[in-house]
Amino acid sequence: MASLLPRGQERMQGMRPHLMRLVIEVRKAAPSIILEGLRSRERQMTLVALGPSRIMNNRHLTGHAVDLGYWLDDGDGVPENGEICRGWPLHAQRASAVKGAAQKLGVAIIRSSYWPSFPDGPYFESDRGDYP
Repeated sequence: MASLLPRGQERMQGMRPHLMRLVIEVRKAAPSIILEGLRSRERQMTLVALGPSRIMNNRHLTGHAVDLGYWLDDGDGVPENGEICRGWPLHAQRASAVKGAAQKLGVAIIRSSYWPSFPDGPYFESDRGDYP
């Protein structure tokens, strides 16, 4: 489960090393797929315009954030849309795996679903106090 498919390896490019280590550790505990890592300014502008994001000062722009989806592998090794599950109970399970991995590695991480004004289940970012 922990080895990354080419898509995951591609989506880790540009992420900060501590966050890459975290993602690899999380995948040992929960079936996760990287939905998005480093994001261009243009992509961020598009997401703000469409509504899935609300700010331009997003940690994806600096490689300090990752969106993780819960991945149910049907055995073909190809991450299809139907295999990525987005339900809140699964976000909570993956968040628990992220918390455990962060503690194990000593990585300060923030889970966006704690933000009452804009909960975003897949989003995790490096704490700005430890990773400016």
